Amino acid sequence: MSKENDYTNSLINETSPYLLQHAHNPVEWYPWGTAALEKAQRENRPILLSIGYSACHWCHVMAHESFEDPQTAALMNRLFINIKVDREERPDIDKIYQTAHSLLTRRHGGWPLTVFLTPDDRVPFFAGTYFPNEARHGMPSFRELLQRVHEFLNENEADIRKQNSTLVDTLQSMQQGDPAESLTPLPLDTARQQLEQAFDERDGGFGSAPKFPHPTNIERLLRHWAGARTTAGTTDQRALHMAVFTLEKMARGGLFDQLGGGFCRYSVDDHWMIPHFEKMLYDNGALLALYAEAWAATGNPLFRRVCEQTAEWVMRDMQSPQGGYYSSLDADSEGEEGKYYVWTPAEVKTLLREDDYALFARRYGLDRGANFEGHWHLHVFHTRAELAREFSLDESEIEQLDQRARSKLLEARGQRIAPGRDDKILTSWNGLMIRGMAIAGRHLDAPDWIASAERALDFIYKTLWKDGRLLATSKDDRAHLNAYLDDYVYLIDALLELLQVRWRDRDLSFAIELAEVVLKHFQDPQGGFFFTSDDHETLIQRPRPDHDDATPSGNGIAAKVLGRLGHLLGESRYLLAAENTLKAIWPGIQSMPHGHASLLLALEESLFPLQTVVIRGAQHTTADWQALATRPYAPRRLTVTIPETAGLLPGLLGERVPREETVAYVCSGHTCSAPVTDIDSFKTQLTDTETKDQP
Repeated sequence: MSKENDYTNSLINETSPYLLQHAHNPVEWYPWGTAALEKAQRENRPILLSIGYSACHWCHVMAHESFEDPQTAALMNRLFINIKVDREERPDIDKIYQTAHSLLTRRHGGWPLTVFLTPDDRVPFFAGTYFPNEARHGMPSFRELLQRVHEFLNENEADIRKQNSTLVDTLQSMQQGDPAESLTPLPLDTARQQLEQAFDERDGGFGSAPKFPHPTNIERLLRHWAGARTTAGTTDQRALHMAVFTLEKMARGGLFDQLGGGFCRYSVDDHWMIPHFEKMLYDNGALLALYAEAWAATGNPLFRRVCEQTAEWVMRDMQSPQGGYYSSLDADSEGEEGKYYVWTPAEVKTLLREDDYALFARRYGLDRGANFEGHWHLHVFHTRAELAREFSLDESEIEQLDQRARSKLLEARGQRIAPGRDDKILTSWNGLMIRGMAIAGRHLDAPDWIASAERALDFIYKTLWKDGRLLATSKDDRAHLNAYLDDYVYLIDALLELLQVRWRDRDLSFAIELAEVVLKHFQDPQGGFFFTSDDHETLIQRPRPDHDDATPSGNGIAAKVLGRLGHLLGESRYLLAAENTLKAIWPGIQSMPHGHASLLLALEESLFPLQTVVIRGAQHTTADWQALATRPYAPRRLTVTIPETAGLLPGLLGERVPREETVAYVCSGHTCSAPVTDIDSFKTQLTDTETKDQP
């Protein structure tokens, strides 16, 4: 094997930690860019495109087995132009070639993604994911595959060109379809039924292993219940149960880091017991918001604890000194997946008193057989109430003992070699976490979390907002790459949530500027928005993403935030763009409603108007009014509390003038109630307006 620094390739000048991990491979890697693409065309050598990310376990395995091997590298260097891409920095490239993989193989893709492209047009003609260094499990060795692919291209170029033409035509046609003339609520009910059909009655969640949290689906169920419960005479307790039961199961499982907080990517079993141990910022941003909303809806103390531990983890381990949030923590440490997180009973016994150990072992399964490769990964098997009965203690005592034990184990774990951290700062993922911290800070009255979100937002504004456009990524004081749709709309969503907890004139101006860029540079004339801007690098497809995957659909969030900004400002252009997005993607929404939960959220707020609340007054007099409107779970309400000192306000907000006393303006869609200056009347108006026009 080559040793570090024996060889240095063109990745050495990149910002991505993932690419830098490969900078000393004997493979002659290039980043995606003009140099590599022109070299492939000039030398008529096919491109081997390898896409992965820093926290990806199987990416590390393939790198160790193949990319660090001099013989494999020599073959790659002789036959191909080798391009390495970080899917987190270049989601545009990843989206296209993941779709192409699915078309070529009729299977879902994943990472590492291994794609072979023709040199002149960059169209894929063969694709796969992980390939082993030796033939096994029906897969050829990677070296054998390299030779076969090269020979196949040389011997079948005419057929490959024909296939490529068909593939490109398919990629282009995927986004075509007749837009809807009108919108109906039917997909909301259909999604609700689809989720019930997939619901796991025993362990929560949807479907079987590998089991992902799917926060947009759980949010859909919570919102469905919230809409139903405010309609006279109807409730949907089943929707609430599916959401709450799933959240409880995930929170008590090994998917959640019981010591340090934060969620791992997914569970490899049906019981949420053993995760794939990587921790991603985007998962935790969405789940933090969701657990805070669930706590506001139910008062379940478990959900509050999850929020507290997750927010603490974010601020402790994932926030840079400059304010931005880091991207992920690796699944591996010391070359082994999960090693940082797992225990043996003997280890734990050395850290805890005997009576504490008995309780801890009972709660977390150390009194059972090993559940992870001869070790124990903590999973809650017994609730505090059950332990209180078994050990004849009060629940408060169980709480204190559990907290003391977890603190000791967390301190001991901190002495281990920690998993690697991907410390690049992505605009889109920061948007998701800023939103999560703002929502959690609002519902749980946690000023520190809100301050953390503000620091991240200020970092983005200072570092990644340049000349009226966003950049996608930053690391070590170097920000670059033209931003994507998700960067803009996730950040607008975050700004709107921060504006609900405290007012800053600049934040509203920033949200409007971002919205204007989205309309100018991303809008599809047929409706909806492309993933890349009109001045982005030309690729073989310009996707218009509609369904949710690991993160919410950019079009779904665009439709939501444009609808919300449109109502808040009285801006008809935004409302029309939101409606046209829903109409353009209507065929996809109808075909698989539960896969388009973000768009369903926008659909719900389009059909059943958003309640907008504007409170004006001196800060010391508006706090009670603000808490009344923002603390409860009211998902279709947007509240801003604007101090008397605010500058000139745009659009409809300019008409929401302050008075000598606190005043509130409450609207449902385009219909507004009379301004109120009495807090009891305000409370009544909130309730009355909230219950009109429900689904």
